[in-house]
Amino acid sequence: MASHTTGMKKPDWLKVRYHSAVSVASVRDVLRTERLRTVCDSSQCPNLGECWGGGNATMLILGEVCTRHCLFCSVPHGQPNGMVDETEAERVARAVKMLGLRHIVLTSVTRDDLEDGGASAFARTVRAVNLSSPQASIELLIPDLAGNWNALEQVVRAEPDVIGHNVEVVRSLQRAVRDPKADYDRSLMLLREIKSLDPKMITKSSLMLGLGEEEQEVVDCMLDLRKAKVDLLAIGQYLKPRRGELPVTRYIPPGEFAELKAVAESLGFAHVESGPFVRSSFRAEMAFNSTVRG
Repeated sequence: MASHTTGMKKPDWLKVRYHSAVSVASVRDVLRTERLRTVCDSSQCPNLGECWGGGNATMLILGEVCTRHCLFCSVPHGQPNGMVDETEAERVARAVKMLGLRHIVLTSVTRDDLEDGGASAFARTVRAVNLSSPQASIELLIPDLAGNWNALEQVVRAEPDVIGHNVEVVRSLQRAVRDPKADYDRSLMLLREIKSLDPKMITKSSLMLGLGEEEQEVVDCMLDLRKAKVDLLAIGQYLKPRRGELPVTRYIPPGEFAELKAVAESLGFAHVESGPFVRSSFRAEMAFNSTVRG
């Protein structure tokens, strides 16, 4: 990467394109009725309008309080009450059907307070959505489940279409950016274990840039993910959320994202999204379809 810059204004390429407020309002109405949250709102994602308007959404299950405190994240952290809402799976399924979603991404806060890390809730929700909206493809973005591979097997056996888990940043930045309970090698192990449980399962991960990483570190991270047989990769710019604690070290130009995309594709990823506004669920349906259809 080029030299680091601090205290600078956002460049012109980080201006968000606005989309129809009508589609956003209709999605919010359904979510409010079913008492559901989306990571699109919770993480202040700049792609909300594009995704919701295109029949895609990322829903946040297992509550709104995360047991971990990653410094890049705006989701509230603390200790949940140890409970799981058993009606949530059916409410998600109803919302997916009412909105006619084509591709749904299910993610969650990390729940270290639960014995299975929330794996059974993911599995239950996948089955409920498959039953009510069999035409919809389902992608999961799961936490590391504290390395509980028996719990992971529950998720894999529910047969979602894609299972993702984010390493978030390069190895050298893990301690500075992620919660101390997170571990780079455990994240890679989880991705490998998914393939061990189901070699045909499509796996995914994502990487944030602009926090002080060097170019070779990014390439090394890509190589680590390919060794774990990860199929899909998302590379995006870290943007400090309103409640975020980490400053942006550098804004990466679109041309550099294009170069990284070319490198990632040369390493064998089946689909790569790389750009300033890219997040793990950005154009998720396109990535899934391109992988399935070759």
